[in-house]
Amino acid sequence: MEKQLFDSRTQFQALLQDCISEARLTLQMFDPNYEWWQLGHSRTDALLRHFLQHKGQLKLVAHSNAHLERNEPRFLKLLEDYSHQIECRLTTRSIATLTDSFCVADGVTIVRRFHSDHFRGEADINNPSSTQTSLERYEAIWAETQPGLRPGTTGL
Repeated sequence: MEKQLFDSRTQFQALLQDCISEARLTLQMFDPNYEWWQLGHSRTDALLRHFLQHKGQLKLVAHSNAHLERNEPRFLKLLEDYSHQIECRLTTRSIATLTDSFCVADGVTIVRRFHSDHFRGEADINNPSSTQTSLERYEAIWAETQPGLRPGTTGL
């Protein structure tokens, strides 16, 4: 499949759900706060539950978990139900200015927004070469994180 460009919230969210539905083993996500990801939406919740029921591993990195804690109760329930398969991390101050946003499924599918304040970006399904740079970047970001959102720390 060819790289798809997008420039709207609707396109981003549809492509993100496609990316999640493609995942079998790993989902690696980075966004400053996940405000536009709809991680608590019923459709996204169903996709993530299916992925996790089949032993997938979900790794999220954010600058802040405030949006998830305040506005995504389904995601918090998902975290509680699958805490052994979900790891949420927070960036340290040294990289708190990063502004891109991306999701990589199984190292071969990616949805990437070039800047988290805008919906302009690209998606590439089942193309490992398109994810290489983002995966290397993700590993570098992950190395600069600390534990973040955990079940029970949000009043659950």
